[in-house]
Amino acid sequence: MSDRAVIEQYLDACWMEKGLSENSLEAYRRDLAALATWVEGRNLPLCDIAESDLLAYLHARLENGANNRSIARSLSAIRGFFRYMIREGVLDEDPAANVDQPKLPKLLPKVLTESDVERLLSAPDCEELIGLRDRAMLELLYACGLRVTELVSLETHQLNLRQGVIRLFGKGNKERLVPMGEEAIDWLVRYLKNARPMLVKESDSQVLFPSLRGGCMTRQTFWHRIKHYVLVSGVRAHVSPHTLRHAFATHLLNHGADLRVVQLLLGHSDLSTTQIYTHVAKHRLQMLHAQHHPRG
Repeated sequence: MSDRAVIEQYLDACWMEKGLSENSLEAYRRDLAALATWVEGRNLPLCDIAESDLLAYLHARLENGANNRSIARSLSAIRGFFRYMIREGVLDEDPAANVDQPKLPKLLPKVLTESDVERLLSAPDCEELIGLRDRAMLELLYACGLRVTELVSLETHQLNLRQGVIRLFGKGNKERLVPMGEEAIDWLVRYLKNARPMLVKESDSQVLFPSLRGGCMTRQTFWHRIKHYVLVSGVRAHVSPHTLRHAFATHLLNHGADLRVVQLLLGHSDLSTTQIYTHVAKHRLQMLHAQHHPRG
């Protein structure tokens, strides 16, 4: 079996066992294909490389301008691939087992202030169909801390307006229920009544936030919509769809939410992933400690 076929076999296993998204699978494919191309140039089968070969490959990538974050992501894909090959009995030893991950700086997420969020959410022109749709999307994104992929792929049956919750399927197809809040519900009701029927026309599409063509909006399209509203609102901070997810988590902590509750709402499997927001909200947490701890 060729190296490329083995890679595809591994990616199929990742999809079946881990429920990885198409975006994650494509990133794995690119990283493993780059390694396969490198070993092909040395007439070396992918399954025959040694630790020294892998180190030489990573060093070559650094010399060609790849940064530590890119190397770390690539090495993560490579590690998973070789663990799979050992599990399948193709390899006896893992050439990546003793290769250290490059040290990465801890980057704190950039967070919008609450006033910046208000300005951004108010930017769409709700007299227009697209503006009303976008306002409902922004409100829901901030109210629930959604990933952008979760937002654009939402279907109508995932909403329960009566109970005020939304049913989400995150990374690894993990299910969670997130409360929407009165403001988001209000905008959703307006959108569902006054805009969505005209966007889907006579289609039986179940997409909650359809594009102008009535189908599922792409992540890139929504990103462009966000950039437009950043300009309209005059918000000076760098904003991406993920910025509102960061704001959701940080503002909850600022107002005294429990870290594990925020973890559940975000759909993080590991609490350490959520803990980065405690650094952003450090000042607020210090104030809460001083106010409520007996020795504060």
